[in-house]
Amino acid sequence: MQRNFSFLTDITDDDKRLLSRFLDWTEMAEEKYITKHSAFLDERQCRLCEKVMASVKYENYLLWGGYEGAERKMLCVYPQYGDEDIKSSFPMTAVTFKYRSEDKLSHRDFLGSLMALGITRDCVGDILVGDGRTSVFVKDTAARDVMSVSKIGRVGVKTEDGFDPSTVIMPEFREITGTVASLRLDSVLSLALRISREKASALIKGGAVEISHVRTEQTSKHVEVGEKISARGYGKFLVKSVDGVSHKDRLHITICKYI
Repeated sequence: MQRNFSFLTDITDDDKRLLSRFLDWTEMAEEKYITKHSAFLDERQCRLCEKVMASVKYENYLLWGGYEGAERKMLCVYPQYGDEDIKSSFPMTAVTFKYRSEDKLSHRDFLGSLMALGITRDCVGDILVGDGRTSVFVKDTAARDVMSVSKIGRVGVKTEDGFDPSTVIMPEFREITGTVASLRLDSVLSLALRISREKASALIKGGAVEISHVRTEQTSKHVEVGEKISARGYGKFLVKSVDGVSHKDRLHITICKYI
């Protein structure tokens, strides 16, 4: 069935195919009582999913990444029934790697090692790097291969099934407040970086800026509350809230800079 996604901006043909599949799942859930799970979605795909579900007023779905605050999540579309624990139905496994704390490993080290096994990106959720301990969320179909890993790069590791939520290091922020004429990217970035709008525009046009992990060179692109902006050399920012309108019709906004 041809779907109309004209209310969404800057989406690709791949996005349309993905979202169409999700809408098909809502019909299967309602008509045939079938539950479906996606692979891992990135933050942008999760936001598109939420918008599409809202557009058809479908509420029986859940985006879950294995712990509260996860960035990469799976989608579950389910029929209206009982009190089943939907989170327990997700086909994902947490694998924890242990190694010497003096061996410093990065997110890239773990992702590269998993990709070398032939595991695709959509089979891997968040990678939570700690001190001598890193937890990775993967699709159940990839769990056995991940559990068999004995080295990340040149560092020896041991694996165990499971994940301790208390080990999650929550991000720290510094709040930035101010007013902008609109939620155009160049205006928001100018406030976040405390630079002129012209310099912010130059960064965007130079390909140094991403919104929700997608690079954009559109200075006029609309930024939504909840989206993350990263600027090469400056760090990452979360557009936290719009807090009102000034007497000059400017928007009061709060931005959080990741520390």
